[in-house]
Amino acid sequence: MWQEGQATAIMRTIISFAALFLSVILLQLSTGGVGPLDAISGLTLAFSTEQIGLLGSSHFIGFFVGCWWAPRLMGSVGHSRAFAVCTALGAMGLIGHTLTDNPYIWAALRIASGTCVAGCYTVIEAWLNAKVNNETRGRAMGTYRLADMGASLCAQLIIAVLPPASYVSYNLLAILCCASILPLALTRASQPETPSAPRLRPKLAWRCSPLAVAGVIVAALSSASFRMVGLVYGQEVGLGVDQIAFFLAAFVLGGALAQYPMGWLADKYDRRWVLIGLSIAAVLSCAITMAAAHTGPTGVMLSAGLFGFTAFPIFSVSSAHANDFATAEQRVELSAALMFWYALGAIASPYISSTLIQQFGPGALFAFVALGHVFLIIFGLARMRARPTPQDRTHYVYAPRTSFTIGRLMKGFRDK
Repeated sequence: MWQEGQATAIMRTIISFAALFLSVILLQLSTGGVGPLDAISGLTLAFSTEQIGLLGSSHFIGFFVGCWWAPRLMGSVGHSRAFAVCTALGAMGLIGHTLTDNPYIWAALRIASGTCVAGCYTVIEAWLNAKVNNETRGRAMGTYRLADMGASLCAQLIIAVLPPASYVSYNLLAILCCASILPLALTRASQPETPSAPRLRPKLAWRCSPLAVAGVIVAALSSASFRMVGLVYGQEVGLGVDQIAFFLAAFVLGGALAQYPMGWLADKYDRRWVLIGLSIAAVLSCAITMAAAHTGPTGVMLSAGLFGFTAFPIFSVSSAHANDFATAEQRVELSAALMFWYALGAIASPYISSTLIQQFGPGALFAFVALGHVFLIIFGLARMRARPTPQDRTHYVYAPRTSFTIGRLMKGFRDK
């Protein structure tokens, strides 16, 4: 009877947020697919590796703009209209790809798609936060993570079936982007009150934990470089387009599988040692990935999964460590500050890594990432001498890198 009642409660929660979760899935399939499609299309159109990296950096410029602008837009016009504005920007950015093959115009269009991603997630997370309570928060967030991560995994596989540099491919993604408006526009649920935009105080994160700031920057260096330029690496080591799709998906899957064991370690042991251990493992996984470049598709994909397993959780562990030094009142603004530092790292890293690949070959991608993790190891050891770890710690929480407002949703879990 208890299990039946629990299942009924879960189903009611899922149904009540169905419109939000369906919008997340459609949005992630669209905007998550444009990154790998742009990269393979750029290779088809003879873009330089540096220009392909610029496309990835431009996406995160738009992401940063959207994170800052979306809460203010939502306050002016409401949730549904703000979501429609952001999806319109995303659709225009996608359709614009079919009008020209100039890489610099494509970079400007990627700013629009990045703004769309940040803006839409800001609306969805603000809406979700307003509707959940202490009883439904866990189930709602679990379903939200599943929808987001599952759609992200599928988005990486899109390039296996979409022809590159094709009118049809970009218009299909634009249709999915437009379709993400429909669930929210047609829902009968009333719009919640608009929350105030969190103050953006980057220095707050540094005051709470310099190591956490370094950790989220290195997390951005790892994730943004791989997801935006990893396709170039895959092509350079001889993978076909369909194989590259699974190569990118292996990274996302590895990161998803790492969340539970890394969360257990981060709650049981000193989080600074967990960060240092993850970075040591990431350096080793970078070396394994470079060594596996000529072992065939299976070896390359397995190494990508290992790299995702070691590198992906670093953001969440860094966020948990920073929250150990913050008060309950600071945690929403701390989340926004950490996202600010992540966005800065994500803006710079695709362009830098693509330039290094162009100059020194595909292995330079993982050499660059490994160098970042070596820095984090050294800095982590130095910070351990600066102050002891706090005795009263927050719970580890998987922290999605979606918007500046995600801290409101996470706050209830950390305070338990």
